[in-house]
Amino acid sequence: MAGSSPPRSSTPAAMPLTTADGAPVEVRRSARRRRTVAAFWENGTAVVAIPASFSRAQEREWVHRMLEKLRRQGERGSRGAGGRRPRSDTALAAHAAELSARYFGGRAVPSSVRWVGNQNSRWGSATPSDGTIRLSDKLQPMPQWVIDYVLLHELAHLLVAGHNAAFWRLLEAYPDTARAKAFLEGVSFATSRGISPDGNGDDMDDVDAAGFSD
Repeated sequence: MAGSSPPRSSTPAAMPLTTADGAPVEVRRSARRRRTVAAFWENGTAVVAIPASFSRAQEREWVHRMLEKLRRQGERGSRGAGGRRPRSDTALAAHAAELSARYFGGRAVPSSVRWVGNQNSRWGSATPSDGTIRLSDKLQPMPQWVIDYVLLHELAHLLVAGHNAAFWRLLEAYPDTARAKAFLEGVSFATSRGISPDGNGDDMDDVDAAGFSD
């Protein structure tokens, strides 16, 4: 009708689709969640899980809080080993070179290092004959010290093919070897029992929304 104002859109403002460093963001609403909010990495995507009852304003607030929390955790996890988490294949290869220089005197020189999505039964693999290394993208939500262990494990295989005493002596240089092995064993156990990081038991980065304070 002439002279009438256009109707106001009832669609809320769109949430940010990427993190500050360009990673995609996914917001998951869950009816099973009542009070808690979680954030974790999944296949290179920052996932924020919130209760289905949250308003759009609460969603905006908590996505902002949890993305900042993931950013801080990423900085802490990679401190002393090359800055930001290596999300791309290029960054992963550069990080591998840093780890090799730091722990193996630069002797392990891979021809390529990349993330792959088709390794369902192991965290990483290496082919000493051609120097290639592949890491499962299922590692990406995990702490950086765990990713570093798997990467060092595969780098060590470029120097020693088997899991003999010489191989494990190489990994003694990395201070988190025992802790990372235990962590991965725990993840494997939980996965075998069907426990998912997006279920009621999610504690990858879980906070109580009702009791949260700055």
